Amino acid sequence: MTVKLVYAFAEGSAQMSALLGGKGANLAEMARAGLPVPPGFTITTDACKAFFRAGNRLSDDLRKQIVEALKRLEQERGQRFGDPDAPLLVSVRSGSVTSMPGMMDTILNLGLNDETVRGLAASTNDERFAYDCYRRLIQMFGNVVIGIEAHRFERLLLAVKRSFGVAQDQDMPAEGWKRLAAEYKECIREAAGTEFPQQVYDQLSMAVEAVFRSWNNQRAKVYRQIHRIPDDQGTAVNVQCMVFGNKGEDSGTGVVFTRNPSTGDNVLYGEYLINAQGEDVVAGVRTPMKIDALRADLPAAYEELVQACRRLERHYKDMQDIEFTVENGKLYLLQTRNGKRNAQAALKIAVDLVNEGVLSREEALLRIEASHLDHLLHRGIDEDAVTEVIAVGLPASPGAAVGRAAFDADTAAAWKKAGKQVVLVRSETTPEDIHGVLAAEGVLTSRGGMTSHAAVVARGMGKPCVCGCEDVRIDMDARRMSAGGRIVEEGDWITLDGATGRVIAGAVPLKEATGTEELRVVLGWADDIRRLRVYANADNPADAAAARAFGAEGIGLCRTEHMFFDPSRLAVMQRMIMADSPEERQDALNRLLPAQQSDFEGMFRAMDGLPVTIRLLDPPLHEFLPQSEELQHKLNSAATPEERDNCRRLLRKAEELREANPMLGQRGCRLGIVYPEIYDMQIEAIFKAAAACMDQGIDVRPQIMIPLVGDASELKLLRELVDRVAEQVLGADKRRDCRYKVGTMIEVPRAALTADRIAAHADFFSFGTNDLTQMTFGYSRDDAEGKFLTHYLNRKLLPHNPFQVLDTEGVGQLIELAVARGRARKSSLKTGICGEHGGDKASIRFCHEIGLDSVSCSPYRIPMARIAAAQAAIELRESEEEAEAEVRSAEACAG
Repeated sequence: MTVKLVYAFAEGSAQMSALLGGKGANLAEMARAGLPVPPGFTITTDACKAFFRAGNRLSDDLRKQIVEALKRLEQERGQRFGDPDAPLLVSVRSGSVTSMPGMMDTILNLGLNDETVRGLAASTNDERFAYDCYRRLIQMFGNVVIGIEAHRFERLLLAVKRSFGVAQDQDMPAEGWKRLAAEYKECIREAAGTEFPQQVYDQLSMAVEAVFRSWNNQRAKVYRQIHRIPDDQGTAVNVQCMVFGNKGEDSGTGVVFTRNPSTGDNVLYGEYLINAQGEDVVAGVRTPMKIDALRADLPAAYEELVQACRRLERHYKDMQDIEFTVENGKLYLLQTRNGKRNAQAALKIAVDLVNEGVLSREEALLRIEASHLDHLLHRGIDEDAVTEVIAVGLPASPGAAVGRAAFDADTAAAWKKAGKQVVLVRSETTPEDIHGVLAAEGVLTSRGGMTSHAAVVARGMGKPCVCGCEDVRIDMDARRMSAGGRIVEEGDWITLDGATGRVIAGAVPLKEATGTEELRVVLGWADDIRRLRVYANADNPADAAAARAFGAEGIGLCRTEHMFFDPSRLAVMQRMIMADSPEERQDALNRLLPAQQSDFEGMFRAMDGLPVTIRLLDPPLHEFLPQSEELQHKLNSAATPEERDNCRRLLRKAEELREANPMLGQRGCRLGIVYPEIYDMQIEAIFKAAAACMDQGIDVRPQIMIPLVGDASELKLLRELVDRVAEQVLGADKRRDCRYKVGTMIEVPRAALTADRIAAHADFFSFGTNDLTQMTFGYSRDDAEGKFLTHYLNRKLLPHNPFQVLDTEGVGQLIELAVARGRARKSSLKTGICGEHGGDKASIRFCHEIGLDSVSCSPYRIPMARIAAAQAAIELRESEEEAEAEVRSAEACAG
């Protein structure tokens, strides 16, 4: 039986996106709704997968189905593919299941050759138009299908423009386009040793193959990795009758969003070009006009577009991103999809659609990309420090960025890897620049508009972007740019203000932003729905205060070692480590105690009435000493005998503390058992701080966490120490009122396996997923990420970096086992995670599913975690309801 691999638009629907891709499914839906969509057909994602299985070859059956679909188009249009007198022309575009704007390839005007171009000129009575279309086809085909670098064609285009004395494409006469088409064909012949195909069916087959292959181009792979899109989805291919925006002054092409994707305002937002084809807008070749101006240029088409926008937004219940073409005054819709937006726009649109009765609160919450909220509280410019604005462009994506100017993506990526802050500066970005955009703090382009590639990609990533900054002149040979009478060399500092479009010389201080009313509303919805509590990882009073402002319900992890890295405290800490006797060590600890107590008091005040989980000292002691290489250098350059003696003592101690595998050595609870005076000091500081705050009427809820427990006996011993010090510091009455808890960080696999025994001495478990992942996989994180993990991910040996997304199969199984065994021993046991996974959406969902009580993440990820926790609750409830419905249906059928 023949498998159907090609569907006419009339045969599809929005529910078929897994087969037809997002673009094909939406084109089918629009066609069925009677909207003005040029006819066409979709080659399925199944065909794409079969293409790869067959070694990048189209099957004979697929070729036959494509020809049959093309015949139906010919009948519908009254034209024939390859007919010299009435040629049918088509576009070939990608259409992935998950939207990947600009990541794959498109070819327009297929069906033109040396004969049909003359037929097109005769049938339209416009030779200039016909050869403009032909040169575009040859250029796109040469670049996308044959693989010739785009700059070869750009050089020829500029030369012909100079020869004819024109600056804009629309001013080129027919003879210019004729000459350029011939030069483009010669370019293909010289660069690739092949001819531009004159057989139109060869053009179509080669174009479909090229679009399928583009699923695996480098930029698409990077985009999928960033957005966690499965590699096995594949892409559909849409073959659609051409409509032409380059037929003159009553024709044009553009992109429109039904709401502003940067602010969420309920106004049309977009751009268009008169007498142009679609690639001109998104490629930034010409700076386009704002969509409002279309009302004056083509009023009838504008009104029809407004009505179509309203209709599509109501239908899809979301902001739409629509590509359109106007041909001789008639509007055609080429694509609609849910529009990419920044975090603030997403919130405003969600709130407005709920207020308009279009969405429920639950539906609106599910529409928000939780990861975007990392970027919601965009930093802004410190206006008092702005001294030299050198240019102003279009404010394409909000926020502010400071970095060194880098003029190509490779440089930006290399500098980022070296630890530098970078701003990517380009005439215009292309999809090949995605790794540079990813590396950069922000993006600046001298050409292109608000819907150019740079703008769309930067907004999607939450990065500041200034586009179409025509005052900027970039000299790639000299690696510099000029603007406002100033020269900026590569490596010089610049500042971007994505909210106003300003480009500022030098590094301007930035200010952190505050939340918005829409965020407050959406977080309120999330808090009503979620079950998981959201805590913060915070190591000082300032972080604790920030966390509470973001809605943290307590501190899930305070890493006390971070309190010792202040230079004045570090010197005392080093004195404690260098001590030759218990008395010396105790003297240093006595000096550290007041500082620890002061920090804990500040955190208890900030978290009045909420739990503060304090992890006792975890890292090995050598981490508080300088590196041996640094000490040796200091020794060699020491100016006095005292300096040399001090360096030698530090070197000896560093060597004495050196371990073959520090991650598995003397750290965590082992340190507290061997040197109980260290933990004794920390516990005393905690309870002295608690007593002081309680005297001030503060509701103190300390939770003392013992790190790296692998055996119940370790926790039993150290819990006894905590209780003993509590009794000494607080006395019986205050100890009763303090309501402190003692728990452990489960980060050793053995602890998870013996959780029932450990739970006997614990009030809570907090899963330290970073170390638990290291010990479960047997990976050293620093070595893995620096040496082989990228290779593993590229080869699909692992689905995700397990230090970013929780490994639910292995690490997750240990967590689930520990929770079950711990609660079986002690039903009141509280459980949560406090590693970096606490701020990851997929990991938060897993935590919800297995019944953890809390997640903990950095303060600025609190809003995202609150929303992700609500999304997990909604999704789980929906899946349970679907399962129940299936059971009822099965029972009804059985009855």
